[in-house]
Amino acid sequence: MPSWLLTHVATHAGRLVGEAFAGMGARRYHYALLAALAEFGPSSQALLGRRCGIDRSDVVAAINELAGDGYVVRDPDPADRRRNVITITTAGARHLARADEVLARAQADLLAPLTEPERTELVRLLGLLHEAGGGAGAGVAQ
Repeated sequence: MPSWLLTHVATHAGRLVGEAFAGMGARRYHYALLAALAEFGPSSQALLGRRCGIDRSDVVAAINELAGDGYVVRDPDPADRRRNVITITTAGARHLARADEVLARAQADLLAPLTEPERTELVRLLGLLHEAGGGAGAGVAQ
């Protein structure tokens, strides 16, 4: 059944990516948040969570970790002091670049059994399924 296959491949992919990120002291949420900040610019925590498909409480915890490592800064929004604006730092951009390399290796390991045309077709088909399902976290690769 396709759903069974997708579930098991997703589990394998998650394990590969999780192990790759753990090797550099990162998590998937860290990558998603940094990638969204790099792509879209400074953002509120709430908007980051929506863009990445991450629950609000998990966004706060991940932002706290990223801020503690110096990868993001959290400043009050000048337009609304009740809200924080998150900005990626230079160190965060470097960390994201290293994470991109780690992620590329994990993707290569995952897709190793496929030819390049098969990889392209798989990504195209998965994109169609993702869009049809509402596309949560669209625009942020993980």
